[in-house]
Amino acid sequence: MAQIREYRGHIRNWRALCEELGLDLGLPREERERAIISAAYEKWGREMAGHIYGMFAFSLWDEKEEKLFCLRDQFGTKPFYYYITADNRLLCGTYIRDIISQEGFVKELNEKMLQIYMSLTYVAGEETFFKGVKKLMPGHWLEFKDGKLQIGRYWKPEFAPDESKTVEEWADEIHTTLKHIMTEVKEPDETAESFLSGGVDSSYVLAMSDAKRADSCGYDEERFDESRVAAKTAELLGVEHSVANIQPQDFFGVVPYVMYNMEQPLGDASAIVFTLGCQATAQHTKLCYSGEGADEFFGGYNMYRNAERYGDELKNFYVGNTNIMKEDEKQRILKNYDPSVLPIDLVRYIYEETEGLDPLTKMSDVDIQIWLEGDIYLNVDKMSTAAGLEIRMPLTDRRIFDIASRMPSRFKVDAEQNKVAFRTAAAKVLPEEIAFRKKLGFIVPVRIWLADERYNADVRTKFSSDYAARFFDIDQINAIYQEYVGGNSDNWRKVWTIYTFLVWYEEYFVKR
Repeated sequence: MAQIREYRGHIRNWRALCEELGLDLGLPREERERAIISAAYEKWGREMAGHIYGMFAFSLWDEKEEKLFCLRDQFGTKPFYYYITADNRLLCGTYIRDIISQEGFVKELNEKMLQIYMSLTYVAGEETFFKGVKKLMPGHWLEFKDGKLQIGRYWKPEFAPDESKTVEEWADEIHTTLKHIMTEVKEPDETAESFLSGGVDSSYVLAMSDAKRADSCGYDEERFDESRVAAKTAELLGVEHSVANIQPQDFFGVVPYVMYNMEQPLGDASAIVFTLGCQATAQHTKLCYSGEGADEFFGGYNMYRNAERYGDELKNFYVGNTNIMKEDEKQRILKNYDPSVLPIDLVRYIYEETEGLDPLTKMSDVDIQIWLEGDIYLNVDKMSTAAGLEIRMPLTDRRIFDIASRMPSRFKVDAEQNKVAFRTAAAKVLPEEIAFRKKLGFIVPVRIWLADERYNADVRTKFSSDYAARFFDIDQINAIYQEYVGGNSDNWRKVWTIYTFLVWYEEYFVKR
């Protein structure tokens, strides 16, 4: 008998699984999904994840084998952490705070992660900022029996380009598959809204859904504001549209709340906006769609169009979507720089797995395995949950990835466009000016707000704090800040990354 200890997620193909496993289709959702996990474990054991479509992380106790079994989904949409105590007990769960609060946990900073963070702006790979606390990585299972820990990998992204199809045929397959997935992402008695930016991913999801309301974030600064474009899309699709207008004082005011609930520092400024958007949306719904996944699967980032130019050099420098600070600069500003701690080491195994594949596929795989898990999905899960909002991501699905894994790179990017086949699919339900609109990214006016003395007092204070001096050369980081204020706008990411670490550190090691 398998007893569920902890579970978070949403199972999409629950009807088929209930029928195959002999479960009552009429069970309430939470009870039903726990029953599915228990029965699937009894039937398939470690291979159970291959039968489930959805988002999940869980632990269960196997009474017969007297062991704990834990599993995280293929893409890492839900977090899972574990820690071995000095007396060899396993503490684990989907929240680091739950582990910290248990007897036997010793809270220590894993300072070497700061070096990784200063480049990537997020916590990549297996380790965390808490010494001894590790992530169960996407596509992995964990077993703990008789004091022995065993971890295995049940899934990894694999690519096999199929040259037999046209771009229209790929678009048809994407569209048909997403149409089916949209029948699974919610039940008939649930009501969902949909996040909407000015981009094709969220627009496509909204167009394919039955959502009657779309939710966007906007700014007074017009050049950063995509809500006007989103409003036109919502009007075209005949849905209501609400906009959370993000003010700088609200943005900076919520940073400590974000870093506490994120449990790890995150230097992605869009996470702050996303938090405020979740809080606003949760006032009128508890369920919302979002469009994450398509960029990494289908070649959505503008830099992917340079993949061929980078060629084999990728393995020497490409560590994911962000890489803002090089080793020489980190060596200047960090008090305890360790030359053996290099971000590129986190992704060497991915380059080994993709040996012989084209450069775009290699870049995509790095972002799928590292960036999505460490930044995008962490942000979506932590901040929506904190707001009391459940988010489901129809484009993050193995069936969608399966299409991308077979699609040649020339149908993902070309000299003029990214996500070529995906946009062609979206154009079946969206006007071409929306489906093929140039990607802007989730841009945030923080790059100008940081220089405004009306809002940046806490930034300036923390850059001169005693605990900043523990980790950084104070003169060096303040020089970076002053250079930014003096007009080097590229420095805003460095300033923000240092600041978010210091806010997180204060939340977990100074206040508590």
